[in-house]
Amino acid sequence: MTRLSPHFTLEEMVASQTAARLGLDNTPPREMMATLKRTAQLLEEVRTLLGGRPVLVSSGYRSPAVNRAVGGAQNSAHMLGCAADFSCPSFGPPLEICRTIARSAIAFDQVIHEFRAWVHIAWAPSPRRMVLTIDAAGTRLGLS
Repeated sequence: MTRLSPHFTLEEMVASQTAARLGLDNTPPREMMATLKRTAQLLEEVRTLLGGRPVLVSSGYRSPAVNRAVGGAQNSAHMLGCAADFSCPSFGPPLEICRTIARSAIAFDQVIHEFRAWVHIAWAPSPRRMVLTIDAAGTRLGLS
């Protein structure tokens, strides 16, 4: 295992059921390791905010092929290694996690409540602190 931070590994940040099912390579470029470590550090901050409860990453880095296969945005931060989708069932539902992060001092670029099922968080050098909801009704500002 390649540890990116105390609680997150490279293996969990690149795991993809879609890549495995379709035989797609989801190995990040070597030069992306520092970026993935920064993403893991962001997840450490979230984990601390959520009372040290386990954060379960469902999607981290995505190669362009994997991103296309899952229907990700063309400019997805996942392809840059700057984003992760996750849940934290022992804390509460994704909406409550998003609200907690939005109220915090964590420097995030985007927090998105996605399809009422998970949280998307991304970082950027100049964080915008965008808070969004994506569901069957589309994408909109704010949480719902």
